[in-house]
Amino acid sequence: MRSTPSRRTTAAGALIAAAALLTVGVQAGTASADNERSAAAPGIQAGSPVNPGALPAKLSPSQRAALLQEANATKAATAKELGLGAQEQLVVRDVVQDRDGTTHTRYERTYAGLPVLGGDLIVKESKAGKTQGVFKGSKSVLKGIDTTADIAPKAAETQALGAARAEGSKKTAATKAPRKVVWMASGKPTLAFETVVGGLQHDGTPNELHVVTDAATGKKIYEWQAVETGTGNTQYSGQVTLGTAPSYTLTDTNRGSHKTYDLKGGSSGTGTLFQNTTDVWGNGQPSNRETAGADAHYGAALTWDYYKNVHGRSGIRGDGVGAYSRVHYGNAYVNAFWQDSCFCMTYGDGEGNNKPLTSIDVAAHEMTHGVTAATAKLIYSGESGGLNEATSDIFAAAVEFNANNAQDVGDYLVGEKIDINGDGTPLRYMDKPSKDGASKDSWYPGVGNVDVHYSSGIANHFFYLLSEGSGKKTINGVNYDSPTSDGLPVTGIGRAKAEQIWFKALATKFGASTNYEQARTGTVAAAKELYGATAPEATAVEHAWAAVAVGSRPGGGTPGGTVFENTTDVQIPDGGAAVTSSVNVTGRTGNAPASLPVTVDIVHPYRGDLVLDLIAPDGTAYRLQNSSSDSGDNIQKTFNVNASSEVANGTWKLKVQDVYRQDVGYINSWKLTFP
Repeated sequence: MRSTPSRRTTAAGALIAAAALLTVGVQAGTASADNERSAAAPGIQAGSPVNPGALPAKLSPSQRAALLQEANATKAATAKELGLGAQEQLVVRDVVQDRDGTTHTRYERTYAGLPVLGGDLIVKESKAGKTQGVFKGSKSVLKGIDTTADIAPKAAETQALGAARAEGSKKTAATKAPRKVVWMASGKPTLAFETVVGGLQHDGTPNELHVVTDAATGKKIYEWQAVETGTGNTQYSGQVTLGTAPSYTLTDTNRGSHKTYDLKGGSSGTGTLFQNTTDVWGNGQPSNRETAGADAHYGAALTWDYYKNVHGRSGIRGDGVGAYSRVHYGNAYVNAFWQDSCFCMTYGDGEGNNKPLTSIDVAAHEMTHGVTAATAKLIYSGESGGLNEATSDIFAAAVEFNANNAQDVGDYLVGEKIDINGDGTPLRYMDKPSKDGASKDSWYPGVGNVDVHYSSGIANHFFYLLSEGSGKKTINGVNYDSPTSDGLPVTGIGRAKAEQIWFKALATKFGASTNYEQARTGTVAAAKELYGATAPEATAVEHAWAAVAVGSRPGGGTPGGTVFENTTDVQIPDGGAAVTSSVNVTGRTGNAPASLPVTVDIVHPYRGDLVLDLIAPDGTAYRLQNSSSDSGDNIQKTFNVNASSEVANGTWKLKVQDVYRQDVGYINSWKLTFP
């Protein structure tokens, strides 16, 4: 047992309300008929050929239901094969099948009948039923948990209400009694209570705050927000064709009966279904209430078509069932959001009720939150929350490009049409996220404590680099200039391939608590399945991640760089004095670069124990990593240091200290790369 549990149970980051930002929540539904088939996904660009067998199969609802039934029938045998304990059971949540018959079954776990949050896993099986790989949300072992001792549920509810009020929530109330769970998403599995708090957030957005409380100590372990914010004459896309019902309602009978409703300034309920005496909707002006409805309805249709035609996914959950849209939420509400509890997208009318948040990319962003909730279910906090937001931005761009609408051309900008800043600038930039003044271009220790709308910049930047490469470029009239954290170039593989890689990783590799390091592992694995184990696409994924400081460049080096490395093992004392490992830099002129890559490979079962510093030849210390509650094992990352004030030549040291007791490890190797 650890003597300092408090450091293990602090939340990765407090919830930051998403005012004036796109934000987004998951439930099961029934299937509707959808028997369309396609032999190949369009848009794969030249280069290493895609493996058609590794692309998602297009399944009818009945075929998907049969796969789910088969997975449920064999889940006990699967649990035994995986070596799960006697008190562990598997619950089938989703099944994805590739065209070669490979299946990826996503399971959630229970322990002694209790839900295990963060204990999800994905099992990959060949067509013959042979297990080929397992992606786990946590490496911890579920055993020896006392499920009887706990604080009163009322105490957990009181704490959850307090947490919501501290975040500025209004009309706060628990939506249901706290449920007992096992929390496994951060560190040692812990008996806990999960409480969901409703009401409204400070800006009028619905509140679905999940608070996890340690059942033994009554302390808060974690919290996250489940409301993720996110012929028609449209305001943003011109005159378009809409899917409507013969009775002239905004009901898309070809896309799972997706419906669009008018909330008329309200903030609850479904609203009133748009209906008309003709099949003409809106006049392109925000003063006409149908205009926003037409934009939202069109955006939902484009997003549906994109997922179906490009990724073989019929509807958000892959079951052919449409969600619904609500427009005219509140008064001058500057936001949009997805709620899984209603399976719906909701849009405000923007500043002065003149700029509804219903452009193509916003609609695709919100609807994609539903896809994420139905697949990886990435927790909306910490690094997983950043990946959740980035996934919505990534596919928002993909849908916009795929739509090929002359009035709203594809770009790597988010929310450029809705003028949310009031000065004509977009909400976010994917080529250099920091241009918005808050988003992060690259990974660093502690980035999980940043608002998920800003930590998402890391994956957005990765996706842009993987698609288009680094440096200057003009696409559809927009000028981009994408830097890299290590100053080294990245060559893109094309957006179509990048989309396939990200979707396959989302659907078959990512879990609820996936962080950026695990996202790199998952996308590399996805690229290898799609294009081959030695394909340049997989190498390009590694380069793009390294360019945003997630891991190092492939091959142990970097293009055009000079590497100084120490591969001698150095033991790290448990809770003891700091140790150092040295490299001697020679043959350089002048000072070190403003972005000096420091690549570290440390073997340690609990990396949050470690404090890392780079020591320059003159003795100046540059902090690389503080100790934290990060329960992952090993540190295999590239840190970037502004060392421009230091003379390059001389002895540089990596200093490592284990500040807590119990776990031991060693420095395996480390290196400096001078461009």
